[in-house]
Amino acid sequence: MNTHTTADLVGWHGTTILCVRTGGHVTMAGDGQVTLGQTVIKANARKVRRIGNGNVLAGFAGATADAFTLLERLEAKLERFPNQLERACVELAKDWRTDRYLRRLEAMLAVADAEHSFTLTGQGDVLEPQDGVIAIGSGGNYALSAARALMGIEGLRSEDIARRAMGIAADICVYTNGNLVVETL
Repeated sequence: MNTHTTADLVGWHGTTILCVRTGGHVTMAGDGQVTLGQTVIKANARKVRRIGNGNVLAGFAGATADAFTLLERLEAKLERFPNQLERACVELAKDWRTDRYLRRLEAMLAVADAEHSFTLTGQGDVLEPQDGVIAIGSGGNYALSAARALMGIEGLRSEDIARRAMGIAADICVYTNGNLVVETL
């Protein structure tokens, strides 16, 4: 008996976003692979970008159009609450949870500024990690595990940790590739 649904067979996969905070710097990295079912559709998608006048790093996992809608809404919140990433994220999460249109969006965001990092979900979550590492997407758990292990190595910068951890995730997760976009604050 086949237990797969149509959504299982024709779902968009292929995102790993990792955010690492160490040594006074924060780095966000995202792979470039997008797949539809078992087919790689694109290998160089840009899922990490700077928003909020370049002071905020944002990465997304999930449906691309949904993620862009959320990024636009987050930018509007940042304009309303400049230099207040936490407040902007909480306001977006409230809207995301209560607005009928936004509730249907299927994406997650990882965002960071010079002081804070957050994971935002459609369930109204605004989560700040205690260890300075966030990972979302198909290969998120692989990247998260690798980054946490690398955090203990003396002399590695946030960018070094992010690149190495993403390389490990790309070696393990079939929905993650080594074509990275990396941004550091």
